[in-house]
Amino acid sequence: MTPGLLLLAISVTCSVTVSVLLKLARRHDIDVRQSFAANYAIAAILCWLTLSPQPVQALSTPGAWMLLAPLAVLMPSVFMAMAQSVRHAGIVRSDAAQRLALFIPLLAAFALFGEPLTGHKLMGIALAFGALACLLRRPRNEATDPDATRGAWLWPVAVMVGYGVIDVLYKQMARAGSAFPGTMLVVFILAGLVTTLYLVARRVRWQWRSLGAGVILGLFNFGNIITYIKAHQSLPGNPALVFASMNMGVITVGALVGALVFRERLSPLNLAGLVLAIGAIVVMMPR
Repeated sequence: MTPGLLLLAISVTCSVTVSVLLKLARRHDIDVRQSFAANYAIAAILCWLTLSPQPVQALSTPGAWMLLAPLAVLMPSVFMAMAQSVRHAGIVRSDAAQRLALFIPLLAAFALFGEPLTGHKLMGIALAFGALACLLRRPRNEATDPDATRGAWLWPVAVMVGYGVIDVLYKQMARAGSAFPGTMLVVFILAGLVTTLYLVARRVRWQWRSLGAGVILGLFNFGNIITYIKAHQSLPGNPALVFASMNMGVITVGALVGALVFRERLSPLNLAGLVLAIGAIVVMMPR
């Protein structure tokens, strides 16, 4: 295995591990809100140590706060939505929804920024929404508690929309000339601050167990980011390979872990949704 593919394998593993940790949190009485706060602190420290960020550059870009402020609120909010999605809809659906979020920037590109809509993009969008519809359909015999599952489909949708909007904001910031590492550091710090202020306002009782879980979560969350970046650097001539391998890898491994480890039930329609999701990503690979 080449270094680039090894980095991709590590990135996929870290991404799915984050979902697994969120799945296990409830079983071990972990307050995920506290874990998120610790996660952002760890991610900020690792970002500073490994990426040599220049936060001043990110902050000095004209209109930076118009993008940084929404990101500071959206990042922990979407992370919370991801935790709820994993809890109520399962790892398979949640990971697939997160990866299908890539179509939100695509929609924004031609709806807001005037990018032409080509045939393969239109096909990819159609496949993505077909995949989401299939994935959100739960087997009839899966839900033993109707109150617990009635609105479960909303969480994967929130994950898809939330991560998609975050991606749009990052792309806008990149267009403005902000360096990615500096932007990430600022966002990690702000998101951690927002989460901490929220917890203080709620007067939560801090738990070392939840904070410790957040340290582990932060390690894998940042591991996913850094190895994905390094994979792009290791395979500069194959961005489509990195893009497709990452997204399809997370969907496939997430499906296997959800089905084999957590016994998540998938109907034939759900499985068709996974196939459509992978097909949508293949169609959207750069030509």
